[in-house]
Amino acid sequence: MDFHVPIIDIAPYVGGGDATTRRAVARRIDEAARTVGFMQIVGHGVPGSVIDGFADALDEFFALDLETKKRYRTPPEINRGYSPPKSESLSLSLGVESATRMNDFFEAFNIGASLADYPGLDLPAADYAENVWPQEVPGYRAPVEAYYAEAARVARTLTTAFADALELPAGYFGGYTDHSLDVLRMNNYALPPGTVDLDGDLIGMGEHTDYGIVTVLWADQAPGLQVLGADGRWHDVQPADGALLVNLGDLMARWTNERWLSTLHRVKPPIVNGTIQRRRSAAYFHDGNIDALIETLPSCVGDGSEYEPVTVADHIRAKLAGSRAGLPNTNAGREAARVLAAAEPESALRGRNA
Repeated sequence: MDFHVPIIDIAPYVGGGDATTRRAVARRIDEAARTVGFMQIVGHGVPGSVIDGFADALDEFFALDLETKKRYRTPPEINRGYSPPKSESLSLSLGVESATRMNDFFEAFNIGASLADYPGLDLPAADYAENVWPQEVPGYRAPVEAYYAEAARVARTLTTAFADALELPAGYFGGYTDHSLDVLRMNNYALPPGTVDLDGDLIGMGEHTDYGIVTVLWADQAPGLQVLGADGRWHDVQPADGALLVNLGDLMARWTNERWLSTLHRVKPPIVNGTIQRRRSAAYFHDGNIDALIETLPSCVGDGSEYEPVTVADHIRAKLAGSRAGLPNTNAGREAARVLAAAEPESALRGRNA
């Protein structure tokens, strides 16, 4: 079975396209969401200069020594700041135990929406925590915030298109996202020699589904990202020139009763001559209002297999308790079953990482 992540030009939603061109884009989004759960978007309007400045800022921070970076750790319930290698296990967000707990070797730095972004609202401080910024990299904050703003715009452009694709009223998702719990996670897989043991169980980032509504991903054009296809196999995916990768999260799958897929994915960067090939990525998670109740859309009610309604707060906290605090999530049975049934990709079977 062929596996293909379609490239979709969303320029009609960015630059004021007419109703006909928007409908064509919405149809392509619906098809990709139903069949793959991933898409590559072009025409997103993010300036190359913003991406270049952002990538340089990531490099500066991750080049700091480990002890310096660890000064910016936060408690597991505060999804901000620095995560060192092997401090998380994404598979536990699905309740799936890996051979070694907390074995994902990526390192990350998170920023997100804070209380200051939504003045006048009584929101939980732990979920809308203030951001921490590395003082050792004085030029870090501005380019990161510039990219964050662009990714936020793209995510909201996509939810506008999603409403059209699902034949919902214009602006339908606005009421669920006007104080959205959004996070930008910057990831680094280029670890120096001696940081990790290069063994057969080494995982860059364990298999998982994303938690919220939609994820906008910038990534290097380097191997590593693998997506679980309908054939039950893992497939390698790399971004096309100028494209951002987009995938759907659990909350969108719940809304649509899995008409749209929250697709399992993982990261296994190749090992060449005993060295992990360099790879960077940045995922903007558009997760919705903390107090929003997510239940099956009326148009997607089917044979009684709908998910139980859940608040964004309860869902996100259970997922984070798995990945960041090592407490297996017991509410992800469907996704866990897919992980356990998955076969390895043909590239792995050919010894790609040998």
